[in-house]
Amino acid sequence: MDAFVTFALSNFPLTFTVLGLIAAGVQILKTPAPRPRGRSAEAVLRWFLFFGIGVTFFYNFVCHVFFGDMAAKFIGWAQSPFQAEVGWASLGYAVLGFMASRGSRDLRIGIIAALACFMWGAASGHIYQMVTAHDFAPGNAGVMFWCDIFMPLFGIFLLWKTRKPQAI
Repeated sequence: MDAFVTFALSNFPLTFTVLGLIAAGVQILKTPAPRPRGRSAEAVLRWFLFFGIGVTFFYNFVCHVFFGDMAAKFIGWAQSPFQAEVGWASLGYAVLGFMASRGSRDLRIGIIAALACFMWGAASGHIYQMVTAHDFAPGNAGVMFWCDIFMPLFGIFLLWKTRKPQAI
């Protein structure tokens, strides 16, 4: 059980995204049949924004601002003042994730676009560190790396699934 908890807390983007999927599943199952078209995708998007972005980035904020030494070690970096900057930026993403979970489509597009820039930029940094510094620490080359690539893709997919047909 200790190994599971350690894995879950160390790979928090995956953990919180899965919690979002569970919350969406509960919401979908509570919706009486027949379910309106698009309702399931909307539920998944809403809870992805809340947990996958909001809670994930709030956790990231706490880790980088208050436990910077631990976060740096997990990533394979030396501690630096940059840790706090990443943490405060993460707080901004968390706030927007929470807002977008109940917000407009435009806000949702905005946070997913910002998330893609941040996370794909982080993934490129991880690749650079793997190649140049041989940094294969779990926070640089493990589940976190793959979450940096696939979470924005998942968000884009959900935006596509929840789009409304446009009249021509």
